[in-house]
Amino acid sequence: MSGADIIVQVLADEGVDVVFGYSGGAILPTYDAIFVYNQQRSDSNQRQMPLIVPANEQGAGFMAAGYARASGKVGVCIVTSGPGATNTVTPVRDCMADSIPIVVICGQVPTAAIGSDAFQEAPVASIMGSVAKHIFLVTDPAKLEATIRTAFEIARTGRPGPVVIDVPKDVQNWRGTFQGAGRLPVAGYRHRMNRLVRNVLSDDQCEEFFRMLGAAKRPLIYAGGGVINSEGAEALRELAIEFQIPVVTTLMGLGAVDTMHPLSMRMLGMHGAAFANYAVDDCDFLFALGARFDDRVAGNPSKFAPKAKCIAQIDIDASEINKVKPVQWHHVGLLPEALRALRSYGRRVSFRRDWSEWHRHCADLRTRHAMNYDRASALVQPYYVIEEINKLTKGQAIISTGVGQHQMWAAQYFDFAQPRLWLTSGSMGTMGFGLPAAIGAQFAQPQRLVIDIDGDASVRMNVGELETVTTYDLPVKVVVLNNCGDGMVKQWQKLFFKGRLSASDKSLHKKDFIKAAQADGFQFAVRLDRNEDVPRVVREFIEFKGPAFLEVMIDPDAGVYPMVGPGQAYDEMITGDHIVSRHKTQIRTPDASEMF
Repeated sequence: MSGADIIVQVLADEGVDVVFGYSGGAILPTYDAIFVYNQQRSDSNQRQMPLIVPANEQGAGFMAAGYARASGKVGVCIVTSGPGATNTVTPVRDCMADSIPIVVICGQVPTAAIGSDAFQEAPVASIMGSVAKHIFLVTDPAKLEATIRTAFEIARTGRPGPVVIDVPKDVQNWRGTFQGAGRLPVAGYRHRMNRLVRNVLSDDQCEEFFRMLGAAKRPLIYAGGGVINSEGAEALRELAIEFQIPVVTTLMGLGAVDTMHPLSMRMLGMHGAAFANYAVDDCDFLFALGARFDDRVAGNPSKFAPKAKCIAQIDIDASEINKVKPVQWHHVGLLPEALRALRSYGRRVSFRRDWSEWHRHCADLRTRHAMNYDRASALVQPYYVIEEINKLTKGQAIISTGVGQHQMWAAQYFDFAQPRLWLTSGSMGTMGFGLPAAIGAQFAQPQRLVIDIDGDASVRMNVGELETVTTYDLPVKVVVLNNCGDGMVKQWQKLFFKGRLSASDKSLHKKDFIKAAQADGFQFAVRLDRNEDVPRVVREFIEFKGPAFLEVMIDPDAGVYPMVGPGQAYDEMITGDHIVSRHKTQIRTPDASEMF
């Protein structure tokens, strides 16, 4: 087999059922091998490996990420050398920041030409080494097969992440024997992974945990993206229900618990629900699961969960323990197994506490400080549009987003009954993520409704992928909440920069999104600008068979509230005009050391 044939066969062995990528000279042998592989499979009526071609390589990277987020499997992106590879840097970094497993295979100039500034050469190992979980440059073709298998192993184990394989063209053209097995001897990595698997909770650790939990009057679980990445959502739900502990989630943890369940306090943090943040302020025991106390949650770490006498934490990554907030109990290991061990121990010792007073308090917080907006406005409110979509989806649709105000509105107003229904660029905050991620998710879950909630500024970043949707006749639904600008930036400028809208207002831009969608083949492309039309148009949009595009001209001054300023505590939370606050707060401009 050629090296290219070996690449494709290992992909098949690893269970890859779709590949995203853009061709070019240095990757042509592998693209030809995929073509031949699919042709042979077609002739024998076997499952093929579709190769999905985006508008650009960044789109391919985010499609692989969307696929991985929606399925839990490793997403695969294959691109050419030079600009093809460098266009995937942002998706790779995005996946690293959110712990998403993808494998990016880059073509490279022939081995002898590396370092000569050859045509379409880029130092991929140097560039990607600082943003990926791991990078391989294959110079020995005899190790190609083992390298690809090892890349998948590293991407999906431990704390998941992106692995990049740089494959010179001569290595792809090399001919050798396919072994059908074998991995590289990465002894140190495997030792760490084996140690994680072996590190199970002892009875003494469980006893100490329940001693602390038993002393609590107001326990709260704080669940992050690690719960979903570890496939730990079911174990979390079982534990929370068994011991009746309310749960808040991070942006990345949405769906870890059913947002419609009575124990769900929804999302906490900078733009979390006021009632969720107040629950954190009021709890006396906090149990952090797959969460890292990042600046969007604990902007002022010393004032985060100020009444918590004990904080417990479980994480796969030892570096996250005590990194931001000191904890009194911790475990580094596999999260689902640890949660099941705690539940089993609690059952064995008949652990029970009456936290009904705390439950009533949480219910009161949800009622008193509920999400709300100007429901009498003559202008179309984005929250209203999302509420109407949510009435139809009932927490069962996959929702992807770009980054900005629309992202936060979607997180606040959509329900998520299960994990892997919420796809967003959390840590990196990459505008342009939503549309290609939705495409990847539709390939991962072809029977499920997939909706991209986007903004007019964010969707522009990868608007070329509208054509990808129609090219493959995907039933993806695209919503553009158009407020004529960079809404989140404008909100900050109004609050902290005396209303100077520097480079954020796009009201003079000439883009006609409806004509653009129609030009790209959307048969349903509608502009919505009247409140009385919202229920009808939303239903027609959701029920349309095939790709659909909806532009909503929303109130340009609609804001994202609640909002906790950078470096500030939850008692400084700004709730806007329509959400009840329990504090009198003054807007304080962040100082020079505080982040956006």
